[in-house]
Amino acid sequence: MRNLVFSFLILFFFTGCTQHQKEKTIIASTGKPAWVIVVHGGAGNMDPDNFTDEKEKTYKDKLSEALEAGAIILKNEGTAIDAVEAAINILEDSPLFNAGKGAVFNADGMNELDASIMDGKTLNAGAVANVKRIKNPISAARKVMEQSPHVMLISDGAEKFAKEQGIALVNPEYFFTDSRWESLQKAKDREKQKLEDETKKNGTVGCVALDVEGNIAAGTSTGGMTNKKYGRVGDSPIIGAGTYADNNSCGVSATGHGEFFIRNVVAFDIAARMKYKGESAEVAANDVVNNKLKAIGASGGVIVLDKNGNITMPFNTSGMFRGYLYPGKVPEVFIFPNKSQP
Repeated sequence: MRNLVFSFLILFFFTGCTQHQKEKTIIASTGKPAWVIVVHGGAGNMDPDNFTDEKEKTYKDKLSEALEAGAIILKNEGTAIDAVEAAINILEDSPLFNAGKGAVFNADGMNELDASIMDGKTLNAGAVANVKRIKNPISAARKVMEQSPHVMLISDGAEKFAKEQGIALVNPEYFFTDSRWESLQKAKDREKQKLEDETKKNGTVGCVALDVEGNIAAGTSTGGMTNKKYGRVGDSPIIGAGTYADNNSCGVSATGHGEFFIRNVVAFDIAARMKYKGESAEVAANDVVNNKLKAIGASGGVIVLDKNGNITMPFNTSGMFRGYLYPGKVPEVFIFPNKSQP
């Protein structure tokens, strides 16, 4: 009996080692991790002194939750599209970020939301803009991509389509939060005094994922800018500006002053520089964010994940909510500059 138990333990030990080596071999032989997920919760000029340890933990915990939601899908060989949608849903449902539940108010005191998603394998994409009742705009954007011949639907049409597709609609009051309402009042007061609006934050949420099949997907969701003109649409739902994904280069999700990101097709610019000039994600993204955009007074940042699993997350503001997760690791999340990040 003792010999039988001993033999079983030996078999268990070697079986476990073999599985561990198999995982290591997949990563080593392909030169890239089996899967990767990256998220952001917006960039802006944030003061570290205003972040207590408790407040910082609250934001980091939610970013980690989003990463884990996507990682569960990727670990089980799910698609990058599924992972991106799941991660962004977590951030959309939180009042902490300017998307979904936490969306800011426009000049009319309304919440108008935008989102887009893109599949790097097929280059298919979907987007919704100027919607007021869709609980999770990223899910509606995915339906546009997969269940319609179009790329973007807006306003009432987007909401009608979302309802037909079984996407949850809510009363506009769902998006009301005291903190966002106070930000609108401050913005209006400063507008009357013709002062620079210090309440503006380049808030947006986004995710990029690489799955076990080597496919990349990217998505972005936002409430736009505080006190924006009614009907204004920024870069988040614009493919090539706020979102882009191509298996041959990378996936990008942007956050920043949307008008500048649209004019400079930021997300596509980064992917194109990698694809046609052979630049690394780090070189392309950093040059666009910290040189090209900064030179024209545009603030914001991007998360970029290349086809080999390399990550870069440059921003030219004082902070950007961001994080990533690799297989076998724990979520790495940041708010302010950190020299140890990739």
